[in-house]
Amino acid sequence: MMDNTHDIVIIGAGLTGLTTAFALRNKNRNVTILESDNKIGGQIQSHHVNGFVFESGPNTGVVKYPEVMDLFHSLNDSCKLEIAQASAKRRLIWKGSKFHELPSGLLSAITTPLFTTYDKLRILTEPFRAKGNNPDESVAELTKRRLGSSYLDYAVDPFLAGVYAANPTMLPTKYALPKLYDLEQDYGSFILGAIKKARQPKTDRDKTATKEVFSTHGGLSSLTSAMADKIGSDNILLNAKSISITPSADGFNINYTVNGEQQNIKCNKVVTTCGAYALSTLLPFVDSDIMQTITNLKYAPVIQVGVGIADTKGVCHSAFGGLVPSKEKRDVLGILFPSDCFAERAPKRGAAYAFFIGGMRHPEMIKLSDEEIKRHVIDDLHSMMKYPAKTQPDEIEIYRHDKAIPQYESSTGARLKSIDLLQQKYPGLVIAGNLRDGIGMGDRIKQAYDIAASM
Repeated sequence: MMDNTHDIVIIGAGLTGLTTAFALRNKNRNVTILESDNKIGGQIQSHHVNGFVFESGPNTGVVKYPEVMDLFHSLNDSCKLEIAQASAKRRLIWKGSKFHELPSGLLSAITTPLFTTYDKLRILTEPFRAKGNNPDESVAELTKRRLGSSYLDYAVDPFLAGVYAANPTMLPTKYALPKLYDLEQDYGSFILGAIKKARQPKTDRDKTATKEVFSTHGGLSSLTSAMADKIGSDNILLNAKSISITPSADGFNINYTVNGEQQNIKCNKVVTTCGAYALSTLLPFVDSDIMQTITNLKYAPVIQVGVGIADTKGVCHSAFGGLVPSKEKRDVLGILFPSDCFAERAPKRGAAYAFFIGGMRHPEMIKLSDEEIKRHVIDDLHSMMKYPAKTQPDEIEIYRHDKAIPQYESSTGARLKSIDLLQQKYPGLVIAGNLRDGIGMGDRIKQAYDIAASM
């Protein structure tokens, strides 16, 4: 048995763990990462297949915080940030038998067939509606109350399918879309709040949060690989199994196995970044009632299918992608068009697509066979993407995630309270990851920088 004393140990080499370690290393802190898998990156994995680039996890991030640009500036030229092309501003929503562009201006807002005339007129009175007083009001309830049913059906519902793979009736706005919730609570109106926030003065650093969509050259794995290189392979231990943390008088003891051999690390501080479902075995000293409020977090199962067409023969969509409302009763949640947004994602005359299936809308589909999934995707390629019936994909790659996206449901408040209590009771313990503070890449980077700043 080997005994090692460390300053900070991070559990998990996904985006949160790597970014936290990278930020701490930039402060000259001693950091060790323990990862149970045999590779870094967590769900961020880029796959290069015969000229196509497919992501099996997140496809893009949003520059929603200055910390995102801080990260890329710190990496210098070791990772090339790629801002999505102008076509990414075009978002599509399926209605009836085709995709329609989501309105981006006054004229398109008036003429779009996505929303009813009643709701288009009713939105003019949104600034005058009473502010809600239910902190647990769902996204569906809030949207219907302030905007109308058609905006829920053909804007918010498909948006949540794209972000959370979720049912909008199950997600309280306060936790799932906190910025939207704050607009109403702080300003009494979405419209007035957005206008007033846009007029607020911003520092030069605040202005770096451009809200632009980003990836990295060659796929998002280049980001996690660049951070791992800077952290150093000696500070990242892969294949660490059966990890268990125990508090001690002067910090924490961490036991784990590598190739069946028991190992032990002593550390001053420990940061967990794994899913809520892994915490009960990771933190066995926590009272079962408290742990239950953390581990009862639901996760949406998602199948992501990378589809490559070597020659589109003129079929072009020129958009970020298309989302499918639950009202339309289709199996697919949405389809992204990565090669329309980023360079070198497909052969010169080809296209790369990412189909998303399952989610909370169709959780049973995670059990479909590969052949069944392929049939669904090929049918959608013809009926939705409008490829000729004889067109067959040149590449199909299927990526399954049983626990893909955490659902910030009504239990979130109790979960956050339990996490705060544990962190107060055991100084030096930080429970992080996408079980709190948001699920997007920008949220993960922001959380990591905040943790590093606190240590």
